[in-house]
Amino acid sequence: MKKLGFIGGTGPESTLLYYRKFVYEANRRIGGDFFPNLTIESINVYQVLEMCGRSDFAGLTDYLAKAVENLVAAGAEIVALTGNTPHIVFEALQARSAVPLVSIIASTRDAVVTQGLKNVGLLGTRFTMEADFFKQPLIDKGITVAIPSRTEIDFIADRIHYELEKGIINPQTRQRFIAVIERMRQEDGIEAVILGCTELPLLFGEEALPVRGLDTVEIHIDALFTALLN
Repeated sequence: MKKLGFIGGTGPESTLLYYRKFVYEANRRIGGDFFPNLTIESINVYQVLEMCGRSDFAGLTDYLAKAVENLVAAGAEIVALTGNTPHIVFEALQARSAVPLVSIIASTRDAVVTQGLKNVGLLGTRFTMEADFFKQPLIDKGITVAIPSRTEIDFIADRIHYELEKGIINPQTRQRFIAVIERMRQEDGIEAVILGCTELPLLFGEEALPVRGLDTVEIHIDALFTALLN
């Protein structure tokens, strides 16, 4: 198996989730006493969000490119971002990388197409919901992408920033998120909802959602194994 490099810290809780899921899935797929060799370069999620907030995408690309360089120097042959929001500069970052990057956005788009879905909801940080970098690849495949209302976006962005990024799991927050998804099912006709922030699987866990939940962490990890074992 090729060596994987994770750009983590966006945020810490989802980095732990990525590590745990990837390591044990590698063991399940390969068997025996195997655990993969990988390197994590942890960056500051709040610095990423601050640069996105002032549209400093050149600065964000530089910041992430340095992290990629550190991973390549540590022997990484494939690199992945453990957050959805940093993918806002994915193409520019790939152009500067000496090794392939595996996109969580492309992986999710392919999963949505494979499952035959035509109308999906998208939850995530403010930048993930409002910008086009996540939505456009789906729209290009003829898929309708619904996002929450402005008030709901404010609430979701706030709870991601102040709770989920710090590992705080609040049952009241969970129920409010579920209510947003149910409203989108009724009013927007969504068939599934993309959990487009890698902390969201921590909030829901086994909680039943009003529609199918598309866990971008699991989707991404599956795509990573395709790349690493090729």
